[in-house]
Amino acid sequence: MTGRLVHTGQVVIDLVMRVPALPPAGGDVLASDTSTHAGGGFNVMAAAARSGASVLYTGGHGRGPHGDLTRAALAAEGIAVAQPMAEQDTGVCVVLVDDTGERTFVTGSGAETAVAGALPAVSAADVVYVSGYSLLVPAKAEQILALSGGAVLVDPGPLAAEIEPGLWARMLSRTCVLSCNAREARLLSGEPDPARAGLALGRRLRDEAVVLVRDGAAGCLLVRGGEVEHVPGVRVEAVDTNGAGDAHCGVLAAELLRGATVPEAARRANAAAALAVTRPGPATAPTRAELDAFLTTHPTPT
Repeated sequence: MTGRLVHTGQVVIDLVMRVPALPPAGGDVLASDTSTHAGGGFNVMAAAARSGASVLYTGGHGRGPHGDLTRAALAAEGIAVAQPMAEQDTGVCVVLVDDTGERTFVTGSGAETAVAGALPAVSAADVVYVSGYSLLVPAKAEQILALSGGAVLVDPGPLAAEIEPGLWARMLSRTCVLSCNAREARLLSGEPDPARAGLALGRRLRDEAVVLVRDGAAGCLLVRGGEVEHVPGVRVEAVDTNGAGDAHCGVLAAELLRGATVPEAARRANAAAALAVTRPGPATAPTRAELDAFLTTHPTPT
């Protein structure tokens, strides 16, 4: 492995609350558990680092208790930091996880969205991760679009439909791998069926680019060259789906950096996401050894 995962997204602090169901408008519910973790882009980077990738975080981090927690979490995973500390504190995301394991977010942004110094140079061997949240901040989006080199992996995220269309088209022209969940694929393509959505998105990318449509326990659809391939997932009992897509993207990137083919990388990413949802918390991606052991007891078709 010669390249790095260069993460251009944002680390926020997740305030995670387990609730029986979302409260009605004007109502309230009692949380059975409350915890605080580094989250957002941290989940992707932790997943990649635990699978053996060298990871560089280029986003902002604040001066204050949330920034301190961010830096401590990054250091614990061996993730390098490129930017200096900002004056404001790191932002917070309130995560509500209901009894089905589904999650809902409310995000308050902070230092992580700031454009501080120039982004580091990227080599051809690197994978550059781009979050859709970054594309909602015009100055940050322009900074990312100015990068050259590396294979660009884009995860549009829950606010995918709010990305300015012209900017989104420019981003797609640089994209090598577009990884989105089925809901995001529908929003971005206007197609209700995941396979048709993936094909529609694939037509907006360069000929050699690929689309991955993540579909929970079913695995994911791999779209390239106008063809759709199903990469099966692993069925488990989900405890907390928060961070499942992040685990998928992080392990996918780590495997691509190791030289795996896209189907091979997607197979391990599917398994990593499955293992992650059996654990409570946002950054629950397995280590490489844990994933190897899981695949021996939960084999997937190849």
